[in-house]
Amino acid sequence: MEDIKLLETIEKYLTGEMSAQERELFETIRKNTPEIDQMVVEHNMFLQHMDIYANRRRFTKLTEKTFQHLFAAGEWTLDHTVPSKAKMIQLWNKYKKVAAIAASVGGFIALTTSAIIMYFSPSLNGNQLLQLSKAIEVIKKNQQVQGHLLNEVKSKVPENAKLISGGSGFLIDPKGFIITNAHVLKGNGAIVINNIGQELHASIIYADKDLDLALLKIVDEDFSAPAAIPFSIRKKMTDLGEEIFTLGYPRNDNDIVYGKGYLSAQTGYDGDSSTYQIQISANPGYSGAPLFNDKGEVIGIMSARQKLAEGVAFAIKSNKIIDLIASIKENDDKAEIKLKISKGGLSNTTNRKDQINIFKPYIFSVRSYN
Repeated sequence: MEDIKLLETIEKYLTGEMSAQERELFETIRKNTPEIDQMVVEHNMFLQHMDIYANRRRFTKLTEKTFQHLFAAGEWTLDHTVPSKAKMIQLWNKYKKVAAIAASVGGFIALTTSAIIMYFSPSLNGNQLLQLSKAIEVIKKNQQVQGHLLNEVKSKVPENAKLISGGSGFLIDPKGFIITNAHVLKGNGAIVINNIGQELHASIIYADKDLDLALLKIVDEDFSAPAAIPFSIRKKMTDLGEEIFTLGYPRNDNDIVYGKGYLSAQTGYDGDSSTYQIQISANPGYSGAPLFNDKGEVIGIMSARQKLAEGVAFAIKSNKIIDLIASIKENDDKAEIKLKISKGGLSNTTNRKDQINIFKPYIFSVRSYN
């Protein structure tokens, strides 16, 4: 009985039937209770699927009604006799509005049916996740907004190179070593851009597709190495319900964006133990961005979001950075790399505005090219 009442409450929340006070109270409970948060996500998806089914039923009835009119008027027969050309024109003029509605609903049904198939088919489970890297189209759009910066300013992207993808990244060592997602680096070359819009040459040191992590190194004489990194990499698990925030580049390359949320599950999609599930708004461009806790520790690396569940995103656990470094050290070709992960120490404040201002110079937009 209690479960039924809880579902009724969740439905009132999702359909906007709660008062402002009730909604605020429920959101507090949802934030502090991961099980209820998950129920909200699942019930929201259930309601979406019910809407899809209802639309399909309406489309079927509309189609049946249209043909009943045709049969009754003698304008179409069961043996599909084709009316005369003049009759066909009359038929079109009479039913073109209904046909347009049916076509629109049919298109909607086709799209949503495809979405349902992708969702429920075990072989297509990966299609539920959307990587948060920027596509080339988004990068080009940003260039247009900024006045074709790559052409008008001396860019460090090679003249004949083609931009492939982009995302975010952050320093883990003062010597210029940057962590990002492997899927951000779809090309064989890269540059990074700091929070004041300065482009810097970067070398792709190592990429692990299984971990979906990659290491870059800034190799540019214009790079001013900091004395230390102000945040540390957390090695332990983070608690459920803990508030988190991220800084990345889902918009223009010199326009860093702040997002906040909370940790909603200690495993990722389909029980993936290498990632966290987080409740946060995440747009393309956040791939590779650091995920911080209130103490200013990096607890994860933003990587993907769930397509059919609003606000559900995933971050690779920060201890996987340690695994990546171990893999690099085991690689004979990279034996010359001397990398020491930051232990933090510059930032003892828990004031969010101060943390953001301190961290911004250490977070970069990443562009990959061929």
